[in-house]
Amino acid sequence: MKKLLLMSALFAFALVNGQDSSSCNCCSENQKAFDFWIGDWEVTSLTNGAAAGTSKISREEDGCVIRENWTSATPGYTGTSLNFYNSRTNQWEQLWVDNTGAHLKLKGNREGNQMILTSDEFTRDDGKTYRNRITWTKNDDGTVRQHWEVLQGEEATTAFDGLYKPQ
Repeated sequence: MKKLLLMSALFAFALVNGQDSSSCNCCSENQKAFDFWIGDWEVTSLTNGAAAGTSKISREEDGCVIRENWTSATPGYTGTSLNFYNSRTNQWEQLWVDNTGAHLKLKGNREGNQMILTSDEFTRDDGKTYRNRITWTKNDDGTVRQHWEVLQGEEATTAFDGLYKPQ
């Protein structure tokens, strides 16, 4: 009987606390800074206008994570990213992983209408150090430009330049 009473009390406590709608762990302006990327998108290459793929981007984990699910127009290539605002470092972080085993870690912040995330330095086979920088730009027409650059010193090479259009 004591176990039943204790279980009932714990259940009631959890139920009451779970319904507290006034608490929101991820509702600050900083944590909403990347919301402009949320949606279902058709993505085209700005380089040649060709279809690049589709991307479904949603808020998950009670609004604390933005998840991207990418499907390339080239059959067989998919990937996902988890994006979150790290309140300890005051930066956005992204972890990208794909079905080839590749991954990418980025961090940064929103500046005006752009989210700019950059990787740590890494060394390629040529012995030179590089960084990845991806900039998402919120356009006035509701589209989003994603420009991925590989930086070697001050020199930037475009790895991908795409336009996200709402489906």
